Amino acid sequence: MTLPHITDYDHGISAIDAEYYRPRLAAIHLIVEGSTAALVDTGTSFSVPGVMEVLCQRNITPESVAYVFLTHVHLDHAGGAGEFMHLFPNAKLVVHPRGARHISDPTRLIESAMSVYGEVEFRRMYGEIRPVEASRIIEASDKFSVELSGRSLLFLDTPGHARHHYCIFDEQSRSFFTGDTFGVSYREFDVAGMEFVFPTTTPVQFDPVASHISLDRLMSYDPQYAFLTHYSRIGNLIHHTNVLHDLIDAYVAIANKHRNHVSGRHVLLVRELGELLLQRIIVNGCTLPQEKIYDLLSMDVDLNARGLESWLELPSKQ
Repeated sequence: MTLPHITDYDHGISAIDAEYYRPRLAAIHLIVEGSTAALVDTGTSFSVPGVMEVLCQRNITPESVAYVFLTHVHLDHAGGAGEFMHLFPNAKLVVHPRGARHISDPTRLIESAMSVYGEVEFRRMYGEIRPVEASRIIEASDKFSVELSGRSLLFLDTPGHARHHYCIFDEQSRSFFTGDTFGVSYREFDVAGMEFVFPTTTPVQFDPVASHISLDRLMSYDPQYAFLTHYSRIGNLIHHTNVLHDLIDAYVAIANKHRNHVSGRHVLLVRELGELLLQRIIVNGCTLPQEKIYDLLSMDVDLNARGLESWLELPSKQ
């Protein structure tokens, strides 16, 4: 089979394309330390064959994979976890305490995703979701730590995108694996070494106050890089933190503007979020045609609009 796109970084970190929806949309990060390995996020069940082929090509045996880390349990990050755990006999799966029950019994995850996408589209995007035995799951509470062949990994509770989200600080590379907490950044938007990053407000647990707090907490560790699931390593973190804070507030302002427009609100949110991000991307120096930019943003803008609508419906929203 053809290997998925792979990007190798220093400190034994690689990004493997999860082959989800389109190229370089979602990354599975591989960490190799000595004779052991770990995955950060898993993509979907469709991601499994490509990753297993990468491991084989690199002489990494399934038995040497010690951990599967799930930054959170949204299915583009965790849908393949059960299948990987079936193939990795010695691995433990590390997940936020709020997400653990959904990994051992994914029924509610499946129902929630089907309510968003419909059953046919759900099956096309995610395939089968296999449960993980509870005895193989480790719940990572705040400041939980793991040693991967002596390499220290620290887990921080980082709500905002989801209440079941942690980020992992790797002391060796002085980097965070951030899932969706530090937003989304596609390599197609990079200009002369400067990335473009924007928040993701996927349904149904967006919390702008918590998002601001989590960003500042990550930056308090003075990280050099962030490894995003969408898509992989970025630098320039002080700049991006300021941009993310600003865009979170801009998202909230757009949502509040349309809080009473229940009929047609989704269309209005999609249009204004798309226009906001398009203009920011152009200011960042991107010269792609506007149609291409909209195409790359389309799925995220739709999901962000859905997430903002869910937030507007909360009884105690800010």
